[in-house]
Amino acid sequence: MRRAGRRAIAVLAAASLVLAGWALWAWPREQAVPSASPAAYAATAANLARGAYLARAGNCMSCHTARGGAPYAGGRTVHTPFGAIAAPNITPDPDTGTGKWSADDFWRALHNGISRDGRLLYPAFPYPSYTKVSRPDADALYAWLRTVPAQRQPSAAPQLRFPYNTQAALAAWRLLYFRPAVFAPTAAASTQWNRGAYLVEGLGHCAACHAGRNAAGASDAAMGGALMPVVGWYAPSLTANAEAGLGTWSVPEIAALLQTGTSPRASVVGPMADVVAHSLQHLDETDLAAMAVYLKALPATQTAILEKREKPEKTAQLAQFIEQGRQVYGRHCIDCHGANGEGLAPAYPPLAGNRALTMDMTVNPIRIVLNGGFPPGTAGNPRPYGMPPFSHVLDDAEVAAVLSYLRASWGNQAAPVSAREVNRYRGAPVD
Repeated sequence: MRRAGRRAIAVLAAASLVLAGWALWAWPREQAVPSASPAAYAATAANLARGAYLARAGNCMSCHTARGGAPYAGGRTVHTPFGAIAAPNITPDPDTGTGKWSADDFWRALHNGISRDGRLLYPAFPYPSYTKVSRPDADALYAWLRTVPAQRQPSAAPQLRFPYNTQAALAAWRLLYFRPAVFAPTAAASTQWNRGAYLVEGLGHCAACHAGRNAAGASDAAMGGALMPVVGWYAPSLTANAEAGLGTWSVPEIAALLQTGTSPRASVVGPMADVVAHSLQHLDETDLAAMAVYLKALPATQTAILEKREKPEKTAQLAQFIEQGRQVYGRHCIDCHGANGEGLAPAYPPLAGNRALTMDMTVNPIRIVLNGGFPPGTAGNPRPYGMPPFSHVLDDAEVAAVLSYLRASWGNQAAPVSAREVNRYRGAPVD
């Protein structure tokens, strides 16, 4: 027994050494990429113009500005399954903002996810994407942020449950899921494709919403669609044609949707409307076309759904339910969307063949019927037509019936929606 015990201890010790060695080898070491020169982050006209453009590309204001608050002074709360995190003040206030930060400090946070004081940052700040941003772009962004009016506003501490509120847990997460790495162009791809990949994978951080996440909150590599936690919207797959897959779209159609928020084939609402309004509409057409080229070229998948459904039997009860939905449609929807669901683009999107309606994840159409659908106001579509909310007009069963009718009409073939599903999202936050 003693010999067996010593053998077990020896095995455990060897395993511990192997594990420790692996951890040291795998630890996401910092990457220190120096600036080309102090001129790279100097407040020159060129740097400031470039930095302002990059801030738009990264949609920095949306997270770092509380509703009704000063720009970039922080305070907007990001809700996660692990608790709430308030975006910090990034104005150049020396005491409560980034006034004492150097260009290297800024790069360290953006690229390595480590604050000026050495604290590991939570990935609610999407440094797993921002790590791909080049040092010249980081320097230009730093230079521009130094010109934002300083605001004295302390940043709120994260409100996370144990053990997620510990640096040890965050260190373990980074060990498993984060590797700092500047974007590396793909030699076999075109310059335009690489530019699109750089924007989508880096500053655009599209995977933050469109990629699935595991139980630890780490996103996968593919943008196969995901239910946005707590927010309660579904960011559709960008690779599956059954959802928002863009393989059948032309590059100009994709670019137009990104720039204006609407196209003959679709309109954006919910969180994506915010992205278009505050970020994408301000990008130049060359970059939008590059993003469209990259998105269209994403490897196609057949399905990318989070919920599998069996097609229901065509019963008399179901037929009666669909007929109820047809009547609701005739009273409230037909004037805008047409007798055959043809719509009137771009004001009223078509419902026939609309993939936003026929996805297995029904949360988005439910929320649009309940709370309304409002495309963003953009330079290319300054007076968008919005859909009014019907939560005060229709009960859960009526919303479920009309959506079930839409999902079974004009060539659409999708399972019906239940009143229970509608009720689940009736009280969900609007944004």
